[in-house]
Amino acid sequence: MSFDPDEDQRELVALVRGVLDQRADSAATRRALDTDERFDVDLWRLLCEEIGIAGMAIPEEFGGAGFTLREAQLVLEEIGASLAPSPYLGSVAIAAQAVLASGDAEAAARLLPGIAEGSSSAALAWAAPDGRFAPERMGVRAENRDGWTLSGTSGFVLDGASADVLLVIASSPEGPRLFEVQDVSAVRREDTATMDQTLRLTTVHFDAVQARPLGAADPTVLETVRALALAAVSAVQAGTATRALDETVAYAKQRVQFGRTIGSFQAIKHRLADMHVRVEVARTASRAASDALASGARDRFELAAIAKATCSEALEHVAAEMIQLHGGIAITWEHDAHLIFKRAHALGQLFGTAGEERERAADWALAHG
Repeated sequence: MSFDPDEDQRELVALVRGVLDQRADSAATRRALDTDERFDVDLWRLLCEEIGIAGMAIPEEFGGAGFTLREAQLVLEEIGASLAPSPYLGSVAIAAQAVLASGDAEAAARLLPGIAEGSSSAALAWAAPDGRFAPERMGVRAENRDGWTLSGTSGFVLDGASADVLLVIASSPEGPRLFEVQDVSAVRREDTATMDQTLRLTTVHFDAVQARPLGAADPTVLETVRALALAAVSAVQAGTATRALDETVAYAKQRVQFGRTIGSFQAIKHRLADMHVRVEVARTASRAASDALASGARDRFELAAIAKATCSEALEHVAAEMIQLHGGIAITWEHDAHLIFKRAHALGQLFGTAGEERERAADWALAHG
């Protein structure tokens, strides 16, 4: 089965890539990291207003463009390749999709139009303070005493620093479920130091904060939210790995050693070929997961876990090879190799490590091996 983009999707990719090539080069990325927002606000506005990326996978009835996760996947790949910091991953690809997964039509009608037009941003708080994304280890608990309240701490909240819509997965007497914080000013937020400066993570503290549940206390909802997050992160990883491969191949064709370009040496060719195979496998795994989620396939949860594991390992390997094959220049601040290397390690932890995800999908993989 092929997951190559069709003609319309290729046009979308070209449009997004063209804007990012012009507005999100290496210098622009570094300037954005020095701003209070930690991303280029003007670039984000352009992407939302001119291309409509924020509403890509949001139904038209909720203010979106009515496309699918397949198109959102391609946008995430391009954002991953550009290294440009933006709210797309945390707000649009994860939090907005969590609202849809909850099945709460009232909340979707109220929250999603602002996210779709880019005027509002959302974040999903799930991880326990130790950084683990598991229902049995969450750090926020919900109590229902004349109304729901949330107490506790959630770490590693992606794009949570400035989000005006805050979603929380918390333990409750009915089991883990999804909540919306009613007044985001009632929470206390702390910036979390990150290895990857293009990712903005926040620790959020709750002290009897009023909230409302989204949807029912259904374990399938949380499993869907997790799978959506895993697939979204894997798409960014696949795009970043593609960028690392392309830059390393280009460098190998230019760098001369002993009178020859280093790309002509057999040992270098083998390493580049191995990088290429890993990138292709990662991209295919990520697109397969998004396709399964878009179509509601029975194995969508397992494919999302496999995609995250595959893309995490591929990006970590390709990033390390990029450092090695570029030599000393790769560890300078001016070169982008260190940004890719840091992203590899940061995204490898987000929503579960490769080992954790492979263990989660082990029974399914053995049955289909």
